[in-house]
Amino acid sequence: MGQPSGIASDYGLVGSSPAIAGVRRLIEKAARTRLPVLLLGESGTGKEVAARAIYDLAPRGQFVPIDCGALVGTLMESELFGHVKGAFTGASDNKRGLVEAADGGTAFFDEIGDLPIEMQVKLLRLVQEQEYRPVGSLNWRKTDLRLIAATHRDLKAEIGANRFRLDLYYRLNVLPIHLPALRDRKEDIPLLVKHFAGGADLPVPDVLSQFAAYDWPGNVRELKHCVDRILAMRSEGALRAGDMPTAFRYHAHASEIQQLAASVDERVNGDMQYTRTKSPAFVSIPDSERQLISAALVATNGEKAKAASLLKISRTTLYRRMKEYKLA
Repeated sequence: MGQPSGIASDYGLVGSSPAIAGVRRLIEKAARTRLPVLLLGESGTGKEVAARAIYDLAPRGQFVPIDCGALVGTLMESELFGHVKGAFTGASDNKRGLVEAADGGTAFFDEIGDLPIEMQVKLLRLVQEQEYRPVGSLNWRKTDLRLIAATHRDLKAEIGANRFRLDLYYRLNVLPIHLPALRDRKEDIPLLVKHFAGGADLPVPDVLSQFAAYDWPGNVRELKHCVDRILAMRSEGALRAGDMPTAFRYHAHASEIQQLAASVDERVNGDMQYTRTKSPAFVSIPDSERQLISAALVATNGEKAKAASLLKISRTTLYRRMKEYKLA
């Protein structure tokens, strides 16, 4: 699918906010050198997109992504550095590792914070000396690669917990780039939605205002999945609230309750007839609705028509909810 016209997406990073513009500038600077780059940010903020952008601006050799979270078990070192024939049972031939594949190019260590401490020692040698040793070999091999690392973890906290080496952190943290969370650049949401929708109009008129009110804990990745779901559901007819992702629907419902609570509190406090008990820090949506309906009935002296108006719902809905919550 081609990119819709009019969308700012230099280096694959969609948006026009100052935060994303700052990231683009750092990407340009990082691409001018072969120094290590450390990409920081929550999951779903686009760290791999940024890594590929750095490579694409100065392409040389291969771009080799290495998922540190997927490197598990006894074959981890072999996956990274390769092995020689006879190194262990089943090693019937020499094997190239991911580091050798990246020789002359760029190795992207995604989720570097997940790399076990014993492998961090070997990676430190690779960064410092630009050399590695395949499993079972007695000889060190020189390599010329550009190393880009990324993590959603707080590496300083990981160092304090003895899960990440301080010396490796300093070696990697030469050119740090922080990818901002989507909640910190909500002005980019309309452009992102247009980009993910391929220019198609979304079927809900107020969808952008709902998107802007949501904090997107999964960041850009979550937004893309949400847009994909909306477009898929649209093909089956009119979009219903139940077609939206569960987390988004819960947030929208909770926001609606907060708005109703503000209306009730304003009326209640103005009449000085009733003081609503503060809810605990965590309360279910049904419990919140029950409290609001009770408060509205008290504030209107039990007049259901006025209570429905205060709550901005129909009388039929009010009667149904009262029956459901045993308030009748």
